[in-house]
Amino acid sequence: MYFFKLICERLQKIGGKKMSKHLKGLIVLLLAVLVLAACGGDGSSESNANGDDTSGEEQITINVFQGKVEIKDQFEAMVEVYEEENPNVNIEFVAVGGGSDYIGSLKTRFSSGDEPEIFSIAGPTEAEQFKDYLADLSDTESAQLAFEGTLDSVRDGDAVLGLPYNLEGYGYIYNKEIFENAGVDASSIMTYEDLENAFSTIDSQKDDLGIVAVNALGAKERWIIGAHLANAYLAPEFNNNILEAYNADTVTFERGDELKRMLDLQVEYSVQPTLNIDYSQQVEQYFSLGQVAVIQQGNWIYPSVEQMDPDLAQNLGILPIPVEGLEGKLPVGVPNYWGVNKNKDEATVQAAKDFLDWMNTSEVGKETVTSEFNFIPAYEGYSADMINDPISKEIFRYSEAGETIGWVFNGFPSNSWGDLLGEFMQEYIADGLEWEDVLTNATEKWEEGRN
Repeated sequence: MYFFKLICERLQKIGGKKMSKHLKGLIVLLLAVLVLAACGGDGSSESNANGDDTSGEEQITINVFQGKVEIKDQFEAMVEVYEEENPNVNIEFVAVGGGSDYIGSLKTRFSSGDEPEIFSIAGPTEAEQFKDYLADLSDTESAQLAFEGTLDSVRDGDAVLGLPYNLEGYGYIYNKEIFENAGVDASSIMTYEDLENAFSTIDSQKDDLGIVAVNALGAKERWIIGAHLANAYLAPEFNNNILEAYNADTVTFERGDELKRMLDLQVEYSVQPTLNIDYSQQVEQYFSLGQVAVIQQGNWIYPSVEQMDPDLAQNLGILPIPVEGLEGKLPVGVPNYWGVNKNKDEATVQAAKDFLDWMNTSEVGKETVTSEFNFIPAYEGYSADMINDPISKEIFRYSEAGETIGWVFNGFPSNSWGDLLGEFMQEYIADGLEWEDVLTNATEKWEEGRN
């Protein structure tokens, strides 16, 4: 525009003086070019002949790096909608999971300088590990809407270092039809004694019910017994608070006898040998095929059950693991958190926050999270009616009512401590270790991990 003004001033000075045809032609051509440039530079045109963006709006790329490979297609479909609404944002999704070392891969990305804009962490241990990279998300709408307690494990003073993916819950998932045929009222089961009586009643009718055992304990999987089952009886020791567990120098197993009693009950009424039963056999071979009435698992089994038997999938219930003083409460927690890389430029950090807020609060995002990801929402603004499967609906209701036990296993000294406890419990099941030695060995490993 400056050159356009300058030429106009020169023409005014020339006035009526005689100019050559070539000079006049040159001036006319130059004026035409400048006028076109001025019109094209006022922001009214969004693309040129090659289709390139010329709106002047900064293009932002957000790389999302996380470990849930099972939501890849659904996530990318949701991203397409967001990019249409926000044409200056390009979102790339990378999932590392399915047996791969996600945390190892994430560390490699950071050490190589190929840092993602959004990545996932699990609980306080990983929040501390990646603290130098995590932006404060306390100013997001998602943080304001997160259920009470879900942000506790990722707080750093007033800062919030992560936003919950979702909620997950576990307990005793049961086949309603088998319970009804056995004359067992699931709603009346609250205490250990109630559960023991229910197992005994079903066991006495195995042949008539067409099942091989009351339950299938997947004791081959250390996390089922060393993290999930143990968590229910360790949570009271740490006041149901993941951070108390995270900061504890030792563990005393105040409820160690209760834990043993419940493990023994599951082993007694399980398909044998329990140490040979892995997750796939437990869920798909025994439970989904109707060979057992109940298994200790969480809402994540629903897709597998639904794929094998859609009718059974709609006829499932969940019972809390009975813990004295906490009867009727279900272990519910946040498996993963979204983190934003604070080392990116301000516009990119804000764009990443905006995307996460959109995913958690927009109609499209909420529909995708509940119907496509099959997530249990960790935020206000949802209702149980938005959730597809019966197990997740029940877990959401427990969460809304505050009838939950915390996931303190995310505060264990390391990701491997639960596996170590599970290994000791496996040795106990195999009669290779006394129960007292299980607790002693696990306590020593806890203290070693803290030191």
